[in-house]
Amino acid sequence: MSDGRSDQDLITDVLVRYATGIDTKDWALFRTCFTDDVQADYGDGVGSWTGVDSITEYMTVMHADMVDTKHRLTNFVIDVDGDSATASTYVHAVLVVTHDPLTWYEPVGRYVDRLVRTADGWRISHRRYHSTRMLSSHPLPS
Repeated sequence: MSDGRSDQDLITDVLVRYATGIDTKDWALFRTCFTDDVQADYGDGVGSWTGVDSITEYMTVMHADMVDTKHRLTNFVIDVDGDSATASTYVHAVLVVTHDPLTWYEPVGRYVDRLVRTADGWRISHRRYHSTRMLSSHPLPS
């Protein structure tokens, strides 16, 4: 434990920090959620990345034209085993495009993460996004 909080609370903080980093376009904050060598797979139509630089660059570019985004995370199921953990988290996001507020995307799914305890706290080392559905007013950009 750190500062009296449980590992589950600290891991929940990492997951919420991820959503906050994207929604505020605070890419330095976003980076603090991942190990340097993170493996992230968001599935067909989105992509896969190796390394925090790659996923941060993608998210920065993808969200550049978004006027507002809201990533809502729920149903945190976290299992800690020493210095590693797994987490399953539901995500429901609403993404509104800057130049056209009538253009929006609404992905719903689940993140399945493996996390490791580092000297800087818990970090996501592997992420897989499982899509339940994707609603949108227009086709996704490629």
